[in-house]
Amino acid sequence: MAKRNLNDLVYFVTVARERSFTRAAAQLGITQSALSQAISGLEARMEIRLLTRTTRSVSPTAAGERLLQAIGHRFDEIEAELDELSELRDKPAGTVRITCGDHVLKTTLLPKVAPLLHSYPDVKVEFDVNYGFRDIVADRFDAGVRLGDTIDKDMIAIPIGSRLRMAAVATPSYLASRPKPKRPEDLTNHSCINMRFPTHGGLYVWEFERKGKHVNVRVDGQVTVNSTPHIVLAALEGLGIAFLPEEEFAPHIDEGRLVRVLDDWCAPFEGYYLYYPSRRQPSPAFSLVLDALRA
Repeated sequence: MAKRNLNDLVYFVTVARERSFTRAAAQLGITQSALSQAISGLEARMEIRLLTRTTRSVSPTAAGERLLQAIGHRFDEIEAELDELSELRDKPAGTVRITCGDHVLKTTLLPKVAPLLHSYPDVKVEFDVNYGFRDIVADRFDAGVRLGDTIDKDMIAIPIGSRLRMAAVATPSYLASRPKPKRPEDLTNHSCINMRFPTHGGLYVWEFERKGKHVNVRVDGQVTVNSTPHIVLAALEGLGIAFLPEEEFAPHIDEGRLVRVLDDWCAPFEGYYLYYPSRRQPSPAFSLVLDALRA
């Protein structure tokens, strides 16, 4: 019996998972046309269609889904085993993939991981900046970063930073044009800068707490964005009240460009955790990253 071309099977698994020839080709480092030809050749040899292609999407057929479920995890196991072999080298090697938000990446992850990467040039870290809740198992991430109260119970969760505090801010000129809010409910009379989650499309509900009392407010305004840096920029333009972790606004508050409101309603809360599947056997590279973040 002729040996199968394992590269073609890797190509198939990547396309089936990404649901896109374009993204799969970029991930594999080959041209889209070469990838398409390889998949077509695999289907011809197997005499069965594995992928349904339209002008807008790619999805596995019933046969393709069966093949993906049968072999996809085996390639994952091979990759994990190869990563673990790096412990036999003088220095560990491998790639660690982490999904996170841009705020924690800027304030916590990069500062803590940078010294490690200088010391271990064969260790690579890929950060996926995402505001939604990614399935780290299905999407093949090594770990994710979330606030402590949003992590599934079957995950191992490690604190990687101190407690956080939110801040509601606006420019002095904006606040001079109308009364400052004294209670969270007063925000309904203000123009507020909204945050829309890219994954499910919902708007972020602002959460406040004082002396054990919790108040959630759905705000409205002229500007809605889906990234925190642009919320800061919109606030600096005087377009309304913004609400983010206080570290996002710290230099602008210190220099008077932004002013806090509802300060007594912004109580500290649990900070960020790195989480990963409990059944995962950490690779040497992942263990190094974990130790760096835990410090």
